[in-house]
Amino acid sequence: MIVFKYIFWLLYRIWFYILVALPIVLMFPFLLLSILKESWYPYFFKLARIWARCILIGMGFKTKITRMQETNRGDSYMFIANHTSMADIMLMLIATKNPFVFVGKAELAKIPLFGFFYKRTCILVDRSSPESRKRVFLRAKRRLKDGLSICIFPEGLVPEEDILLTDFKDGAFRLAINHQIPIVPITFADNKKRFSYTFFSGSPGKMRVKIHKFIETKGLTVEDTKLINEKSRTIIYNQLLAFGIK
Repeated sequence: MIVFKYIFWLLYRIWFYILVALPIVLMFPFLLLSILKESWYPYFFKLARIWARCILIGMGFKTKITRMQETNRGDSYMFIANHTSMADIMLMLIATKNPFVFVGKAELAKIPLFGFFYKRTCILVDRSSPESRKRVFLRAKRRLKDGLSICIFPEGLVPEEDILLTDFKDGAFRLAINHQIPIVPITFADNKKRFSYTFFSGSPGKMRVKIHKFIETKGLTVEDTKLINEKSRTIIYNQLLAFGIK
């Protein structure tokens, strides 16, 4: 029985990577066209949502999204969520309707095929480089001026399996305050159980998402960064407990 479990997990992982690559191959000409101009990014975002939905459905993940507040079309937001799974990117694309740009680690750009589009559409950050972090703020500023939103996983790195939620970095909150845009805390309940970074693990099933009431930043200054950081983390942490996640 244990051997069959390991075989299932191995095939399940392989199937995930096939699902990541196959829609990109099929949509490649359209994806390529959509990144030729920055102003065409919303078209790329629509294609990325199709890609994400194909993966989630193909993996047998059933999403249940609860929204406490709706976003307004054309407005910019700072989307944040807890980070535990490779499926977090796909689920974020499905959960949010406003076109956004990911701020993510530069290492993902090395993934074949996926990395080609990742490094051309996301804001890459090398967390060991202060210069890289400065460039993130400049690129984010330009994208926000284009009317897009930003998405950051504020834990920075995926925590160890036994850690529910690590401390949040300040970057997302400073950006939101600087540009006076609402922060949208999002809780992913089941991603670690469904498809964590532990290789021999995972299974089809539900993926619950809670989109919380937005945290307004109008009138706030950089001195309020820590306060908003802790408020956002507390919202997500308490919701994980409410979901029964420990």
